[in-house]
Amino acid sequence: MIAIVSLLITLFLSLLVTRIAAMALRLTGISSEMARFQARSAFTGCGFTTNESESIVNHPVRRRILMMLMLLGNLGIATVVATVMISLIQVKDTGLQYGTVAVLFGGIALLWFFSTSRFIERHLNRVISWSLRRFGRLEVRDYVAILQLREGYVVSEMVVQARDWLAERTLRELRLTKEGVLVLGVQRKEGHYLGAPEADTVLKPGDVLILYGPVHRVRELDERRAGQRGDAAHAEAIDEHVEKVEEQAALDEEVSVDEQLSNESDSRRDPQTL
Repeated sequence: MIAIVSLLITLFLSLLVTRIAAMALRLTGISSEMARFQARSAFTGCGFTTNESESIVNHPVRRRILMMLMLLGNLGIATVVATVMISLIQVKDTGLQYGTVAVLFGGIALLWFFSTSRFIERHLNRVISWSLRRFGRLEVRDYVAILQLREGYVVSEMVVQARDWLAERTLRELRLTKEGVLVLGVQRKEGHYLGAPEADTVLKPGDVLILYGPVHRVRELDERRAGQRGDAAHAEAIDEHVEKVEEQAALDEEVSVDEQLSNESDSRRDPQTL
C-alpha cells in the first residue's frame, strides 16, 4: 500500500511540475498550447526537434526552465519505475489485494480528473502565475527575436588590443554607425562599465566592447588593425553599408506603393468608402 501511495504522489508531483513549467514558459511570451507541449516533451525526454523547439533553446530563460524540467523528469521517471517494481514484488509476495487495486485505480482516476479539469486548470494557473511573478524572475522579452539575431545579426563581445584599428580613438572618430555597427557598452579594464557610451568615449586597450551588428562586419572589425589598411577597410565597410541602406529604402518604397495600390483597389470595390 505504501508503494502505491508513493507512486500516486510521484505522479501528482509530476503533473504539478509540468503545469508550473508550462506556465513559466507562457510568461516568456509563447502560446499556452506550445508551452504545454514543450514542457511535457522536456519532462518525458521525448526531445522533438521542431521549429518550436528551436525558439525554446535559443531563448536563455526558456532554456533554463527546460534544463531544470529535464532533470526533474529523469528523477521522477526513475522514481516511478522503482515504485512500480516494488509494488509488483509486494503483490507477488503477498498476493493481489482488492483494496490496493482500488486505491491504485482510484488515485489514477483522480489524477486524470486533476489534469483534464478546466475548472482546476483555470484556478491553478492563476495561483502559479501569481507565484511566479511574485517570487520568480522571468524575462518575458525574447531578445533573440527582437534583435533579429537569427537573421545575420549578432551581439558580441570584443577585446580591444593595442594594435587594433579601434584603439586610442573616440567613437566619434571611428564612426562605427556608418558601418552598421552599434556600441552598446564598454567594459573598462579597470572594472567599471559604460552603458550606451557617448561619442567622446575613448576606446583603450583592454576594453571589452559590446557590439551589435551584422555577423561578418563584427568579425572583420575584430581583425582590423591600425594603419592605412584599417582606414581602407573602414571606407569599404561604409560603402557597403550605404548600398545596403539604399536597397532597404528601395524595398520599403516598393512595399509602400503596393500598399497604396491595394488601398485604392479596395476603395474602388467598396462604393461606401469616400
